[in-house]
Amino acid sequence: MKASSLFKQYVWMVDTIRRAKRITLAELNDRWQRTVLSEGMPLSRSTFNRHRAEIEEIFDVIIGCDGDNCYYIVDDDTFRTDTVQQWMLSTLTVSNIVGEARSLHDRILLENIPTEGETLRKVVEAMQRSVNIKVSYRRYGRSDNSEFVIEPYCIKLFRRRWYVLCHNAKGFMVLSFDRMTSLELTDETFVMDKKFDAEAYFAEYFGVMTDDRIPMQRIVLRAYGNERFSMRDLPLHHSQRVVKEAEDYIDYEIKLRPTSDFMAYLLSRGKWVEVIEPKEMAKEIYDLHRESIK
Repeated sequence: MKASSLFKQYVWMVDTIRRAKRITLAELNDRWQRTVLSEGMPLSRSTFNRHRAEIEEIFDVIIGCDGDNCYYIVDDDTFRTDTVQQWMLSTLTVSNIVGEARSLHDRILLENIPTEGETLRKVVEAMQRSVNIKVSYRRYGRSDNSEFVIEPYCIKLFRRRWYVLCHNAKGFMVLSFDRMTSLELTDETFVMDKKFDAEAYFAEYFGVMTDDRIPMQRIVLRAYGNERFSMRDLPLHHSQRVVKEAEDYIDYEIKLRPTSDFMAYLLSRGKWVEVIEPKEMAKEIYDLHRESIK
């Protein structure tokens, strides 16, 4: 069997077991035979066990079995929304689903996300080897390039763009892949601070823009219309919580440092999101909307 076909089977199995929470081999087999992947053949116990072993090796996902002979994902927290495993599984699952529906290719419209594959591969390799990267970078509004030698600390995907958080003598900076005009790995190694936590570094911010000079703030946003439900289903920040729910609006509390990308997001929501607190931010949003009217 082709490796690509096996890989699709692994993805299907993890996704199916995870969604079922608990599932017997007979129930899994029944679902399996209704897929294009099965080609009408049942899933034998020996094949299932081989797949379990490969899934643990490839995805670091353990499929356990309880006393009722039901299978489940041992550590489902692995798939919280901000993990690499969750992103990878979601991407591969969508690929499987779309691949099985080729006859509907003109009725499935996807969003284009630049892959930046070669740049991503090089940055990941530099992170694995702990070597510096020499980058030629063109900032927006500049006709000339800036040259940097950077230590790559982490990679972040945000709003359809790839970024690398890097460090050099001037401190931390975030560079977007699509603004790099050239990139090469050097032979110079670096030692990353063992206390560095990528998730914690961005925890106080909305996206990739960071500025510790901006104080942490408690922000209350009032969402109207469908936006109140959209914000509930797709939280803006991990700190988000509901503080008040009325018939025609929901108030959400968020605690972060409001950088310009967060302010831009609020502006983009127009009349559907109102800043209740702090009043200074509400005034700033009001003034920015007035400037837009001009």
